[in-house]
Amino acid sequence: MLLFVTFTVLFSIAAYFQHIKIGPFISGFLVLFILSVLINIFSGWGWAQQYNLEAPLAALVIGLILGNTIPIPQWLSTALRTELYVKVGIVLLGATLPFTLIVQAGPVAFLQATVIAVSTFLVIYFVGTKWLHLDKKFAATLGAGGSICGVSASIAVGGSIKAKKEHVSVSISLVVIWAVIMIFILSLLIKWLGLPAGQAGAWIGTSEFADAAGITAASSFGDKALAAFTLMKVIGRDIFIGVWCFILAFISITWWEKRKGETKANATEIWSRFPKFVLGFFAASAILTILIASVSSTAAGVISTDIIAPIKEIRTWAFTFTFLSIGLTTRFKELTSVGWRPLAAFSAGVVVNVVLGYILSILVLGSYWSNL
Repeated sequence: MLLFVTFTVLFSIAAYFQHIKIGPFISGFLVLFILSVLINIFSGWGWAQQYNLEAPLAALVIGLILGNTIPIPQWLSTALRTELYVKVGIVLLGATLPFTLIVQAGPVAFLQATVIAVSTFLVIYFVGTKWLHLDKKFAATLGAGGSICGVSASIAVGGSIKAKKEHVSVSISLVVIWAVIMIFILSLLIKWLGLPAGQAGAWIGTSEFADAAGITAASSFGDKALAAFTLMKVIGRDIFIGVWCFILAFISITWWEKRKGETKANATEIWSRFPKFVLGFFAASAILTILIASVSSTAAGVISTDIIAPIKEIRTWAFTFTFLSIGLTTRFKELTSVGWRPLAAFSAGVVVNVVLGYILSILVLGSYWSNL
């Protein structure tokens, strides 16, 4: 009950600032919370633990079943705020990772992320425009969703280049489709290949399209895999969104829209599109690092037990809310109506992500990620 009250108060404050009606939000969140309790009970069974059916993954499956078999009332939809829940979970991830680790692994993550982001974007864009004759803005939105940070990138880049709303919706749908599929494909491939946790997390971080999906897949391989995923995806790829918005907005205005001398691609544009939750991630990590460094080893052990461990539990709740929201708002009928050309272009990027991700995470930088 205390956990429910705490979550309700905090999320209601966030809902207020997002101009969401508080009454329907609280009613919907009550249902979301009760479902999450039942899912946590299920994931705690020995049978579920044997097959790594973590609470977020179980939430996704149950959400998809419920969302596609029964109508979801509007008051419940008010509480299905995927972006809010996943960003809270990512900030809490920062509170469990020492800042020194981020600084140490940052350059490698940046290098690998840059290779992946540029390669995947160019493949999706050129396959979409040259072979499948998609609109340039549409192809760029698809490329951003497949190469940077999924749904957030599709929305941010689509807005910065003034893509059509339906094109942004298609990109989001394809991100969701492949993000869900890759949870199972990557997990099965990693288990089949018997990869170490660090390599597994890095490959997932390189090949997944959505933070929530990647976190669910990585968490089934332990904290080391989760740390590698976070460094690769959240730090390595997500923070590029502001830069990509700037570059693509500039290209759109000066080339695609042919409005020479009229540009909005400036520092303000970068800041408005920059994913602010990444700053929260860094701040949480820095606070943890300072706290541990300023106390004795005995006190540091107490911090690990009494602060970090509960944060991990609360983080799991946040990701359970996230995946329940994804499942309850995903409609298979809508996802199959996007046509084959955007699906083909995006799928070409999927192949690049997975193959190039394997080469970099296992063959080229495998020893680094294994010893993280």
